[in-house]
Amino acid sequence: MATLSVTCLSAVGADRRTLAVSTLVVAGLTGRDASAVQHHLEELAAIGVKAPSRIPAYFRNAHSLVTHATEIEVLGPDTSGEVEFVLVGMPDGLWVGLGSDHTDRRIEAVAIDVSKQLCAKVIAPVLWRYDELAEHWDRLTLRAWIEEEGRLALYQEGSVAALLRPEDLVQGYTGGAPLPVGTVMFGGTFSAIGGIRPSRRFEMEFADPVLGRVIRHGYTSRALPLA
Repeated sequence: MATLSVTCLSAVGADRRTLAVSTLVVAGLTGRDASAVQHHLEELAAIGVKAPSRIPAYFRNAHSLVTHATEIEVLGPDTSGEVEFVLVGMPDGLWVGLGSDHTDRRIEAVAIDVSKQLCAKVIAPVLWRYDELAEHWDRLTLRAWIEEEGRLALYQEGSVAALLRPEDLVQGYTGGAPLPVGTVMFGGTFSAIGGIRPSRRFEMEFADPVLGRVIRHGYTSRALPLA
């Protein structure tokens, strides 16, 4: 299992825990609006990616890919991040956090499931209890920035109201059972502002304006040379 240290923040305070990741699931095409999903499919088609047979799609990847790293290694220059909320099954229920589904775009055009397996999945080391967010969930926002010409540019921005709710994602995966303990599920993403493109630096945030708190994390991609 991949073992990570996380801070679980709830109404009763901060609790440092060990997260033993046994299963990694990357959910894709999770938009609530069918037209938005179609737009993302068209965006992917523009870079040669074929649509999966099931929508939403649930891609299983190696649990060892999950990391808090602030630097990852990738193969070649054609990879990029995607800001997403992350669901985590813990012994005391469902928790949520922030992550990036970093993906190899060159391979994505050939096999989307393989492309996701080739890159680390970076998550922030902080989780929130979902029960404390459920009533105002649709007011939470996700944002990401990439480095371009020496400065950070807004790359993705949106409300989680555009994506399937956590309970619906879990239902689609488990058939009604709770998310199994040790399972990390990425919840889907938004279209990129200006189109999907690589960047050495990826910064992201998950904001809760009701409880007045933000999770932030960032990482650098170091491209290994292609043979």
